[in-house]
Amino acid sequence: MNKEALNQGELNQGLIRFLQASPTPFHAVREMALVLSQVGYQRLFEQDEWALSAAGKYFVTRNDSSIIAFNLTGQDLRQSGLRMVGAHTDSPCLKIKPNPEMSVKGFRQLGVEVYGGALLNPWFDRDLSLAGRVTYVDKTGAIHNTLIDFKQPVATIPSLAIHLDKEANTARSINAQTDIPIVLGLWPQDEPWSFKELVREQLAKDGLDIDQVLDYEIYCYDTEAPAITGINQEFIASARLDNLLSCYLGLQALLQAQDNEQCRSSLFVCSDHEEVGSGTAAGARGNLLQTVLERLAPESQSRHQTVANSMMISVDNAHGIHPNYAAKYDDNHGPLFNAGPVIKVNASQRYATNSETSAVFRQLCASQEVPVQSFVVRSDMGCGSTIGPITATEIGVRTLDIGIPTFAMHSIRELAGSQDTVHLYRALSAFYQLDSIPRSSCV
Repeated sequence: MNKEALNQGELNQGLIRFLQASPTPFHAVREMALVLSQVGYQRLFEQDEWALSAAGKYFVTRNDSSIIAFNLTGQDLRQSGLRMVGAHTDSPCLKIKPNPEMSVKGFRQLGVEVYGGALLNPWFDRDLSLAGRVTYVDKTGAIHNTLIDFKQPVATIPSLAIHLDKEANTARSINAQTDIPIVLGLWPQDEPWSFKELVREQLAKDGLDIDQVLDYEIYCYDTEAPAITGINQEFIASARLDNLLSCYLGLQALLQAQDNEQCRSSLFVCSDHEEVGSGTAAGARGNLLQTVLERLAPESQSRHQTVANSMMISVDNAHGIHPNYAAKYDDNHGPLFNAGPVIKVNASQRYATNSETSAVFRQLCASQEVPVQSFVVRSDMGCGSTIGPITATEIGVRTLDIGIPTFAMHSIRELAGSQDTVHLYRALSAFYQLDSIPRSSCV
């Protein structure tokens, strides 16, 4: 029996649960891996030899922060190709430094680095917690990784009172070195302390008996829960909508499509480190996707045929037109909330969309009665980018860049349309079932 498609309420409540459970890329990948395992996907490990069935469901992770799931339906990949959807697991935030301990005027503080292009002002006066991955040694001397989440508010970055900063509302600038060390609590100024010991104590509370914390990748996050907002519940507000929203909807679309007899062989990839350029082993510039394709089609000519008959949709949030800053947008390309997914276009190929991939998506959405919009940045402004051009370059696959309109992108709390989640979910579900990619040429 085919899996029934999720309605808007179910989809958004599932998204809220996923966002709350995923304060870091490590947690997001763990959540996706758990879901995939529960519905019959077999976990693979890069270190092992793979024995893949012509029809089977599999997933593999790298660095605990990137994941690829693929559903093989028994088709000859050389002829059918793959329907590929890509997103990224990371979001701009504050990362704890390796030697972060500070004691200033009786306060215990942690030094932080800015990860990605974060909007820093919204990080002030928030109830923050800490989460990430910890590498430790046990009593036998073996090294292990584990995830950590303090869950409760344990830190804040207090603003300077306006009485002491008269230009706070007109000319405020933030020094990332001196203005944003987080405050954990009170501590005697001359008394030493260890953040690693705090981490060990937290892991002990979680029931893990370790000998020593060797290192960590720990990030700050806002403890305010995601919410459906707006006078008519038009919006969803949360941290990390860019781009965990795309990760969640891409996965749910794959699961919805996989049991349909129309489903084609499909692949879903969520890469880490997009917000810092993707140039890592776990990023889109790494070779994880390439190595998976090599295992799916070990012979080079077959692999080239597979890629040539495939298509990738890169899903990453788009800029919705902001009513207070409408002049920042091209008049003819200002995406509206709850008016459908946005096709992102850029003449300098900061997005990988071309007329062919755009046309495929437009026709697909029309068949599902899903509205579609376009975004082009103003010609006098710079343009961000996605994993789309990177994947197109590294793999050679035809690629489309799309996303859901969003406000406050890269803020600690972002806003998107509560109906657009359904639009994107339906479009991606249909893409996984797309019969064939056009074999067209005008030469």
